[in-house]
Amino acid sequence: MVSQSVCVLSGSPPSAPEGASRRLLLYQHCIPLCESGDLQTEVASDIIGLLMLETHNLPGPSLAQLASLFVDAIKLGKMGSGKSLELFPTVLTALAATEALSYGKGELSGEEYKKQLINSLCSSRWDPQCVIHLTTMFRDVPLAPEELQFLVEKVLRMFLKLDLQEIPPLVYQLLLLAAKGCKKQVLEGIISYFKEQDLRQKEEQKDGESMDVEVQSIPQDQLRHVEGTAILHIVFAVRLDQELGREFLKSVKGSQGELCPFSIALLLSVARIQRYEEQLFDFLKGAITKGFKDEHLQQGSKFLQDLLPQRCSLAQMILDTVKNSVFGWDHVTQGLVQLGFILMDAFGPKAGPFGKTATEGANATAKTPTQQACRLGGHILLEGFKMHEPIRGEILEQVLNRLVTKTASPVTHFIDLLSDIVVSAPMILLESSSKVTETFDHLSYLPLATVQGLLKAVQPLLKVSMSMKDALILVLRKAMFSSQLDGRKSAVTGFLLLLKNFRVLGSMASSQASQAISSSQVQVDVHSRYNSAANEAFCLEILSSLRRCLGQQADVRLMLYEGFHDVLRRNSQLASSIMQTLLSQMRRYYEPEQDLLPPVKLELCIGAQGDQVFLQEPLVLTLTYYVTCSCVCRSGPTSEQHSPLYCFSLPCLACLYVCGVGPQEYQDIDASCSSQAHLLSCTVHCLLWYQGMRRSARPNAGGSDDDDDEEEGGFQDELQSILESITRRMIKCELEDFELDKSAEFSLSSVGVKNSIYAVLVMGVYEVLIEYNFTKANYSKSIFEELLELFSRYNKLSEILKEKSGKGKSSKSPRSLLSMGFVSTLLTALFRDSAQSREEALLVLRSSGDFLRYAVSVALQKITQLEETGHTDGPDGQNTDKTFHHLCDITSVLMWRYTNIPCAVEDAGKKEKRCSVSLLCLEGLLRIFSTGQQRYPARVAQLLSAIDLSVEEGSDHGPGNASVTEKTAFYIRQFQRALFTQLNGGEEDFNSKEAQLLVNILSVLSRQLEPSSQQFVQMITWTVKICKETSFEDIAFSKGLLSLLFSLHVLYKSPVSLLWELCQDIHSQLGDIDQDLEVEKQSHFAIVNMKTASPTTLLVLSQVGKVLDEVDWLITKKKGQLVPDRLSSGDATQAAGQQDPVEKALTLQLGTLLTALNELVQTALPSGVCTNTLLGELSRTYTILTTLVKYYIQLCSGQQGLLPARVEKLVKLSGSHLTPQCYSFITYVQSGELAGGGADDKKKKKKEGEATATASAKLLRETKAIPNLIYSIEQYEKYLITLSKKSKVNLMQYMKLSTSRDFRINAATLEAALQEHDNSQQTIASQEPEQSQEPKKKRKKQ
Repeated sequence: MVSQSVCVLSGSPPSAPEGASRRLLLYQHCIPLCESGDLQTEVASDIIGLLMLETHNLPGPSLAQLASLFVDAIKLGKMGSGKSLELFPTVLTALAATEALSYGKGELSGEEYKKQLINSLCSSRWDPQCVIHLTTMFRDVPLAPEELQFLVEKVLRMFLKLDLQEIPPLVYQLLLLAAKGCKKQVLEGIISYFKEQDLRQKEEQKDGESMDVEVQSIPQDQLRHVEGTAILHIVFAVRLDQELGREFLKSVKGSQGELCPFSIALLLSVARIQRYEEQLFDFLKGAITKGFKDEHLQQGSKFLQDLLPQRCSLAQMILDTVKNSVFGWDHVTQGLVQLGFILMDAFGPKAGPFGKTATEGANATAKTPTQQACRLGGHILLEGFKMHEPIRGEILEQVLNRLVTKTASPVTHFIDLLSDIVVSAPMILLESSSKVTETFDHLSYLPLATVQGLLKAVQPLLKVSMSMKDALILVLRKAMFSSQLDGRKSAVTGFLLLLKNFRVLGSMASSQASQAISSSQVQVDVHSRYNSAANEAFCLEILSSLRRCLGQQADVRLMLYEGFHDVLRRNSQLASSIMQTLLSQMRRYYEPEQDLLPPVKLELCIGAQGDQVFLQEPLVLTLTYYVTCSCVCRSGPTSEQHSPLYCFSLPCLACLYVCGVGPQEYQDIDASCSSQAHLLSCTVHCLLWYQGMRRSARPNAGGSDDDDDEEEGGFQDELQSILESITRRMIKCELEDFELDKSAEFSLSSVGVKNSIYAVLVMGVYEVLIEYNFTKANYSKSIFEELLELFSRYNKLSEILKEKSGKGKSSKSPRSLLSMGFVSTLLTALFRDSAQSREEALLVLRSSGDFLRYAVSVALQKITQLEETGHTDGPDGQNTDKTFHHLCDITSVLMWRYTNIPCAVEDAGKKEKRCSVSLLCLEGLLRIFSTGQQRYPARVAQLLSAIDLSVEEGSDHGPGNASVTEKTAFYIRQFQRALFTQLNGGEEDFNSKEAQLLVNILSVLSRQLEPSSQQFVQMITWTVKICKETSFEDIAFSKGLLSLLFSLHVLYKSPVSLLWELCQDIHSQLGDIDQDLEVEKQSHFAIVNMKTASPTTLLVLSQVGKVLDEVDWLITKKKGQLVPDRLSSGDATQAAGQQDPVEKALTLQLGTLLTALNELVQTALPSGVCTNTLLGELSRTYTILTTLVKYYIQLCSGQQGLLPARVEKLVKLSGSHLTPQCYSFITYVQSGELAGGGADDKKKKKKEGEATATASAKLLRETKAIPNLIYSIEQYEKYLITLSKKSKVNLMQYMKLSTSRDFRINAATLEAALQEHDNSQQTIASQEPEQSQEPKKKRKKQ
């Protein structure tokens, strides 16, 4: 066949017409023959190669016919194999070189003829089977830029008509074709196709779930594999073509809002190329934070929510990418790991002052964009760990490395991630147990908080891995003898953890001991690996190691005492050993002689070295922990980081000074000095818990336990007698017995420090005894009288400390040693217990106002600690469920107390300056509601349900099983009534503190209301009514009420109209800058008066700043949409009369805002903060107006459309109304600041006036507000000129030439100054001849 073709070609000279015809005939027969498939592949290739060599010898008409043959064959779908298409580029190239060809009735050049062919080809319908072949063919065809663009658009449109399997090879060919140009268009087309497929697949999946029928036109696994192959092709092309990589970067940066899971996966894959790595990860990091900030801004504004639809969040797209990567996307997983750690490193918690950081509870939600970004990084790594085995080792290693190396910054987010990994995939983690074991070697060098978090995280693994547990024990034994204090603390922490989690057989059931192990954790029978004897021997061995701590520093002993109670409730069979240990320790400090006072040897608790005085034994904790154990505690040790049970004022400073420690060690000294009573506290809590446990077990016990009872009864009886003796003797003790009377020294000397430590220790002992005796009293009147005696001595010492340390100033109370459970029980007994049999005994305690105030104050202290740290001190402090239960009980009591005995009733007839009990209850309720939202967001409904007020009003029934919004609305009405009662009582009876607390509570509760609910609208209506009718001149109350109004209004609709009305009221109250001008009296809101107008101005300006933020955000969004809009022909032909709804809304916003600011710039504001803030907001307003003008310049340049009428009105408003007033306001500010004091009372205010003038002049020199404002106005006018030219609208007709400059002449001021100068000169001249004549001196006054 090939030889015959050669013969035909040899015998057909192209110069002769017959030869050219035979050659054309040969081509016309060979091309269909090659496409038919009848020839062998090698033969067909040889024929095509031969024809390609002879193509350039064909004359122009023959080439034209041959090209038409190809085009017709393509249109008819006869190019199935595409073999002959290899010849088509050669034909087109030869055709383009032809000078002239006949076309219709005229002639065309070869190049023009080729363009017509390509245009005809791309405009026709292609057979899907030949799309890949045609794309391959066009790679060899020289194409002009417009031809290439036309071709690329055609190929991209064909994507939707191809099968999924054909997409990857077409992508590959299209990328090769992109070497000619149109790189950005190719990339965006490919990404757009896969984005549409993802959306389609997601919608089908959603429809299938809703209809319970599987509707799937595109199999998910097939789509993901195709996407993965396409990503590989693109990454390969980007590696070879740097220009393609640059276009890819431009494309993704220009379309942040258009990202999708496919494009994110592509970004992460390209990021593996070193030259793009930093840029792409920076882009992703910025896009993620921007996405969270945008969501945050949109969620806080009803105006933005109505204006723009909520898009799919970028965070969800990234998590979708993680899920999609399970379909063999190995090239994406590495980027996901890197992105996860970048987010956690960049946006994790930062170290605060002295290395401290705000603690977040386990239930705390991520609120700020940075917290959300850090949480997203953790989710990426967690999901990646679950799905991809190859990256598990790397993730675990990097997490553990950060725990070891980041000692100077918080690592709580990495500990949380490790804990989540252990809980979700413990058996997988055991495969990398060696890495965890290696980390144990660094325990003694890590911060204590990191050690505690790490050991809690890996706790489930210790139960199933003997080697890991043995390695940990070995490390802890070494750490016990570490030279570093934190190392020994870490050892105690680890040993206590082991004691709590390796229970001895015969201990209480897990339901009793609250040994809650999540169902997702490892479920394993500990005793299947160890028998009872081995487990008991193991625990006793650990206890013997811990006994060595009793001779170490106070901080180490403190940790041990705090942990003993938790060990007891988890491992009750160790009770005898632990109680004996505590008893022997108590004997060292107990005075056995019954006639001697005081009953404890305080001098043994304090050590001295040179001039330094330090705590040697935290005595009181031991006793305290004996007490609360009787309440069947369920929680762990008190604090993960520290146990600062008291706050020092002067005594603390003394301790710091004398001990020679710096700020870093302040907390340890605080914990030590305040925990003097901790040995006692621990003993009491453990004893009472043990007794309660024995009582509950006794009904089920047989006679075989009698011997054990006799054996264990010894230490119980001894401890009880010790505690009763201490109670009896502490009541007899006077302050002189402790050398702590009013004459005692509490200075910074060593004696003063020793007295401070003694005082705190004695107060702790009294508190522990109060809790012990109340628990053991069984509502006995005599014991309650003794308890009141204990409190009176505690209170007396507390007052002395306050007096000595504060010297009249309010000092913070020391942190109480009472447990949260006891506080809950005590408050319930004091306020809600109505049992007749207990009334007489409780009346003893209820009769003491100081004791009631003390009980509520301690509750408030515990709630505040829970809000700040997520846990409380003492037993149950770490148990989330128990703490929440106590919180609910306290809430119910405080709510009942406040609603039944209001402050007005309680304070009637009292002249005490102290805070009333009802006011303390109200403050406690505010803290509780705030804590509930912050720490227990999912259980707020349960918290509200715990409050029982249904019996209070017959017309207002309790919320029952209503929704959170309905429950919240019910309690909002209770506090609204209380506030209304306050406001109706008149200004003389107005309690400002109570009103502020009520407003704050309403503000907190209103966050639980759904903005779309009827209750929310009622709340807004009520708040507006109160603001309009209340005229009290209380600044703090008015600020709180207006802040509540703004926070509600912004979730209901735009607040600009509200701001306008407030600005009118402020203008009416403060007057005009032109004193000769009388302002029309207006009063929309009575809460704005002469006294509250200035603070209200600052609130209004703050809200103006938020509105400007929203407008600026909207303009930025619109500017980002300009580039894609230009590509759309529909937007280019937009009617001039129609304005985009977003543009219309932001124009109206700015118009109303300018009207409001126009009121403020005419107001005679007091110089200082108000004027400077207003100048700053004015400058920012003009800057945003300039941004808006630039947007319309860009819009008019691209679309040549008419300027909307609203924009012209906005320019008129700014130019003819606001700008002239701004210059008048600048003059007012400068003249007011330079004027200084008043002129009428110069003698009285001479010094004050001079000081004011000096400060004002200095402020004027230093401030940049005025120059910035003038510059902003001029920039605005500059771009208005440009917009006038672009839009053909004269916008400058509304602008007046500005006169406010650094140098200007005010004619009136100049004339007055010259006249005064002349008068003074005349006076001096007249005084010179007769200096002693009095009448001559008086003339200057005339």
